[in-house]
Amino acid sequence: MMDGVSLNTDPVVDDDADADEFEIEGDCGMAECISQSGVIQGENPLPPVVGMEFDSYEDVYYFYNCYAKEQGFGVRVSNTWYRKTKERYRGKLSCSSAGFKKKSEANRPRPETRTGCPAMIKFRLMENKRWRIIEVELDHNHLISPVSGKIYKSHKQLGIGTKRALQLDSAEEVQKVRLFRTMVIDVDGNGSVEVSSGEFRSSHNQTSQLRLKDEDAQAIHNYFSHLQLIDPNFFYVVDLNEKGCLRNLFWSNTRSRVAYGYFGDVVAVDTTCLTDKYQVPVVSFIGVNHHGQSVLLGCGLLAGDTIEACTWLFRAWLTCMLGRPPQVIITDQCRTLQAAVTDVFPRAFHCLCLPRIMQKVPEKLGGLYEYESIRMALNNAVYYSLRPEEFEATWEDMIHHYGLRNHVWLQMLYEDRRQWVPVFLKEIFLAGMLPTRPNEVVESFFDGYLNKHTSLKEFLDKYDQALQANHQVEVLADMESRNSGFMLQSRCYFELQLAKLYTNNILRKFEREVEGMYSCFCTRKINGEGEVITYMVREQIEVDGNRRESRDFEVLYNATEMEVLCVCGLFNFKGYLCRHALRVLHQNGIEEIPHQYVVSRWRKDIKRSYVLNHSNGGIDINNPVHRYDHLYKCIMQVVEEARKSEVRYKDTVQALDQILRKLNLVEGRL
Repeated sequence: MMDGVSLNTDPVVDDDADADEFEIEGDCGMAECISQSGVIQGENPLPPVVGMEFDSYEDVYYFYNCYAKEQGFGVRVSNTWYRKTKERYRGKLSCSSAGFKKKSEANRPRPETRTGCPAMIKFRLMENKRWRIIEVELDHNHLISPVSGKIYKSHKQLGIGTKRALQLDSAEEVQKVRLFRTMVIDVDGNGSVEVSSGEFRSSHNQTSQLRLKDEDAQAIHNYFSHLQLIDPNFFYVVDLNEKGCLRNLFWSNTRSRVAYGYFGDVVAVDTTCLTDKYQVPVVSFIGVNHHGQSVLLGCGLLAGDTIEACTWLFRAWLTCMLGRPPQVIITDQCRTLQAAVTDVFPRAFHCLCLPRIMQKVPEKLGGLYEYESIRMALNNAVYYSLRPEEFEATWEDMIHHYGLRNHVWLQMLYEDRRQWVPVFLKEIFLAGMLPTRPNEVVESFFDGYLNKHTSLKEFLDKYDQALQANHQVEVLADMESRNSGFMLQSRCYFELQLAKLYTNNILRKFEREVEGMYSCFCTRKINGEGEVITYMVREQIEVDGNRRESRDFEVLYNATEMEVLCVCGLFNFKGYLCRHALRVLHQNGIEEIPHQYVVSRWRKDIKRSYVLNHSNGGIDINNPVHRYDHLYKCIMQVVEEARKSEVRYKDTVQALDQILRKLNLVEGRL
């Protein structure tokens, strides 16, 4: 039985009535709505396209009504489906000439004005609470004309689906239509944008369109065309302003999309180029792989650092990753980014990048009297507090002692403390992506390939080099982890256990905890009653780089559940147990790390189906993804050569026929 009921305004039959079982297969495509110059013609010429998303049911109606008025036809709500909770979850908008009127028993019935027109759109409420167009029919079976002067009912008054009158020349309408100009280019290469260098001109309004030089526009076109040719699952989205000029852009290759499936739990958004006013306003989505190395998960170019632009980019990236949000997202401290993250990733935990906040300390506090003492007090509160109440007391003491009660930047930091101070983040798994120690820095993925003076054309020329260098580092680390034994510094059974499972890079980091386990000089039981036992582990730690002091770390141990929890929180921060927890396990005679503390994302024995760089090595022929990608790239090289002359074309067709016959014979023998 259906989950909801349909309330029809007209007897129009819907052959896809069971909306709850409807699924969109494949990626969204862009219709041929852009001219050869790359400029959209008219005020609001974009037709509806499968995959467009809107914030509300009313916005879908408003958009389609705008399009209808531009084309010269009216709109009717044919169907609206409701769940048992009276929540709308699906709708269908049709041309006003759809269906046929019921026969009237009157003596003088009105003449039939409908034609059974098939033009319509269907849309439904998705899990992300946005409305997505799932089916489109653009063709009419009657003449339509935008210049006919005919005024339709839906154009001159409030319709069933809209809350506002339709005034196409109002400032509100222009802004609203701009929000709908998000088009998804299909990843199989069936859609493309022809760019004209003349259309990407500089603008005084930086948020209206990208400020690109003529050569930059052609570079975008050439680079994306090249990627579509060699990468069958290359994905990109363009956002055009009301004049049809490029405003925002997002793209991601197959490797990034596959990597997200393995390393998409924690994602950092690097907006350095926006905040530092680089020539290339690139925003990068970064993850960390099984070696603890950065891995690129997508890139975007934004015309401005507005909430609208950031929200657009986040939604484009989320669409590329098939609607699967990360568990944790890390950004700079910025109200614009915070608003966009809240909108697009409401269930993700939003962290602020601690190193970037601390890098601003000299700029924000450098002019204060007793700056050096203030800096040390701030570091002590942020890096060395073990419990929230300890941080609160230390922070308050700093504020009071140095008279900083009215310092605006410090007030803002304190308001956001639960998003960046380590003591508040111990319950969040961060996979080593948020450094929590003094003097740790976060490097950009494109360090060495991009600076403030790099043009977009230069950046695109170096883009592949950066990806290739990153890939080679990962391949070398894979080979080292698989083929060479890790030189153990001790015979500790914890280290022996993980040496069989983890990659070498992670083992080197874990090794420091094993060494530190032996430097913990006092471990005493505080509470021995019940299942959970409390231990206090004492260690000498380095403070401010020039002095050492003894600190006690509380460790909880449950022998029944084999659970161990240290107040330092290292396991969630880094993804491996700390020296204090190891010390307690060792003291209780545990010879192996409990299975729940062996993290699969660091394992070297998991086959991850990346699309390999076939120019530098072989492929895994047992992996269908590798086979498909390699064959696709090979055949596209053949196509490029074959199209150059008639003779080459004929020879290629003949050779392909022979290959197909041979494959069919092989299949017959099997």
